[in-house]
Amino acid sequence: MSDLSIPPAQAPKTARDPALWTAAQGLEGAFLSEMLKSAGLGAPRGGFGGGPGEEQFGSMLRDMQVQDLVSSGGLGLAEQIYDALVVRGDG
Repeated sequence: MSDLSIPPAQAPKTARDPALWTAAQGLEGAFLSEMLKSAGLGAPRGGFGGGPGEEQFGSMLRDMQVQDLVSSGGLGLAEQIYDALVVRGDG
């Protein structure tokens, strides 16, 4: 029988600086938006696509999807950026 240990509960995070947290989430969102754009999400589909406005509205849809992704936890990049900003601000 293998020993499956449960990791200890993490201590709750201290209160975050709202301005730094918003900036960190914004940077994560910008990164994700560019990555999804490079992957082709929101790009026109070719011959039978949605016309000239499809690219513009596709980017709006992509940005809203990224915003939803970041607000629900994202990839954890915002946490790393925030931690780096706090460390830089203390020193």
